[in-house]
Amino acid sequence: MKSLTDYTKAATAELFNKTGAFFAFSNAQFDESKKAGVKYVQCGHGMICPEENVKALFEGLETIHEQGIKKDVSENGVQAIIEREYFNYESQISDTDDAKAALTDYQKLFPDLFTEAVIKEGFKNAFQLAVENDWF
Repeated sequence: MKSLTDYTKAATAELFNKTGAFFAFSNAQFDESKKAGVKYVQCGHGMICPEENVKALFEGLETIHEQGIKKDVSENGVQAIIEREYFNYESQISDTDDAKAALTDYQKLFPDLFTEAVIKEGFKNAFQLAVENDWF
C-alpha cells in the first residue's frame, strides 16, 4: 500500500522547483544551492526558500498535503489507512500515540470517517491481526 508521501512526493518536488526551495543542513550545502542576490528564509527543518516565495511554498504544501490525503482515502479506504499507520508506528509493541497523531489531518478533512470510535476499533483490529500473526 502506498503511503501519504507516495501521493505527495512528485507534486512537492515540482513545488520546490517552482518556488526555489531546497534543504540545507550546513553552510556548505546552503552555499551550493543559493543564488546570488536572492534573500532566503529558513522555513524550519532545514528547508530554505527565497523570501518572495515563502507564502506560495506553504500554501502549495498545504494543498498538496490535502490532495494527497484525499487520494489516499479514495484509493485505500479508512480501515486500511488506520491499519497502515498502526503498524508503521509499531503500535502493537508500543503505544498508539504516534499512529493517532499521524491520523490527525485525516480526521480534520474527513471527520465523519475518521472518528475516535472508528480509529479505536481499527487499532483493536490491527492488534488482533498482530496477535494472530505473531508480529511482535
